[in-house]
Amino acid sequence: MRIGIDLGGTKIEAVALDQCGETLFRKRVSTPQGDYVGTLDCICELVREADQVLGRRGSVGVGIPGTISPSTGRVKNANSVCLIGNPLDQDLSERLDRPVRCANDANCFALSEASDGAAAGANSVFGVILGTGVGGGLVINGQIVCGPNSITGEWGHNPLPWPNNSEISIVPCYCGQTGCIETWLSGPALSRQYLKLSGLDLSADQIWKLVRDNDPLAQAISQQYYRRLAKSLASVINIIDPEVIVLGGGLSNESSLYEAVPSLWGEYVFSDSVATRLVPAQFGDASGVRGAAWLWPQTPVKA
Repeated sequence: MRIGIDLGGTKIEAVALDQCGETLFRKRVSTPQGDYVGTLDCICELVREADQVLGRRGSVGVGIPGTISPSTGRVKNANSVCLIGNPLDQDLSERLDRPVRCANDANCFALSEASDGAAAGANSVFGVILGTGVGGGLVINGQIVCGPNSITGEWGHNPLPWPNNSEISIVPCYCGQTGCIETWLSGPALSRQYLKLSGLDLSADQIWKLVRDNDPLAQAISQQYYRRLAKSLASVINIIDPEVIVLGGGLSNESSLYEAVPSLWGEYVFSDSVATRLVPAQFGDASGVRGAAWLWPQTPVKA
């Protein structure tokens, strides 16, 4: 049995999967805001509850909004800042009396979709998160590629490629740079662009609804979004050339992306044709927690 934990900024979700990937247990609780010890408590309570309900101990994998630094063994690059500088995997392992593996949540998402999701069977998969932030993960032959700096897939913190005059951004990114892809393609970025042009502060979901209702301004903004996403993914294709790109996160629910973006990215991909497939996640917002469970092979955990 594999137990996966998705540690998010607002919720912590646990799932237990059997050897075939079927869900045996699932539960979600609120994340203790800014409380590292409280976060440890919540994760351990969820794992122990899964063990108790199912009558056995499972392996534990945790998807986190950051990564474990190879040089320090502590969390870095996390937008949940209370995690930064803490040895999360070690602390959980001591409390749960078993090994614990942690990985970036986008890596977990990519692993889930490559294992038994929308990209199952593909040798190379790039998983994309389009939500409050913009992240990514790379899976080759069923294995997460982390890299020596543990930052493989962080395409959201590269500059928007092939910018036009209106895209020379001075919008700062939390990473300290300006012009990052994340500042153009995240949910807050879409809302900010609509606010600038309309004076209305709407969520990304509300803006996409206006697109479907044929609102002229929303449609104009959506056309910009399609092209920016196409350019940004084209740069990924030029470097990695993945068989499949899987989209997840709140913005990935917009069905028009899957036709509009591939119709545009050929202008920027260094090839006479583009065989890469762009697909929505099969497991939706459950992909991250399932991928955390898949961090472990099928080796049983001893009681």
